[in-house]
Amino acid sequence: MIATIPNVRVEYLLKIETKHNKQHKMVEFKAKVGDHEILRKKLSALGAQQLGIFQQTDLYFKVPEGRLKLREVEGNRTAELIYYERENISGPKIDDTFILRIQEPEELKNILNKILTPLKRIEKIREIYQLQGIQIHLDTVKNLGKFVELERQTSDDPKTAEKDRLILEILIAKLEIDPINFVSLSYSDLPWT
Repeated sequence: MIATIPNVRVEYLLKIETKHNKQHKMVEFKAKVGDHEILRKKLSALGAQQLGIFQQTDLYFKVPEGRLKLREVEGNRTAELIYYERENISGPKIDDTFILRIQEPEELKNILNKILTPLKRIEKIREIYQLQGIQIHLDTVKNLGKFVELERQTSDDPKTAEKDRLILEILIAKLEIDPINFVSLSYSDLPWT
């Protein structure tokens, strides 16, 4: 397989080391919001714990199915190569995700730029909160605006996945997120403002 990649030196492929990889199924939700401060107050009242604020850059690549992005976080020497398949529906949705942590992201980025077509670069500031097994992201995305994302790891069992979807719906109601603002697409698919 290495020999079929044109113009890529084999030594680059050998230098890329993975720290860990994981595959999981998630229930997730995204909505556009006007103000994060209101959500911060509601999350605080619910007892959510802030895990940190991160500057993230996602470089999306064209792939036959699903979505592929290389995520870099300012201050981290590693990056994550993330592939996921997700329903394009409003409200909580199921996705299958595979994450590969990369030790030398610049070399991988060079390789990906040679063998795949870059689609869009998304820059965002992400505040991450945790509440009862749900990860909440307050995202400020360059050229797109402010968003809230909810994620909960689930299983392949349809009953468990449906239960986790309902748990997200309950939090959406508690945060009083208007259904008119639900987003069905990835940031890479949204039109820039």
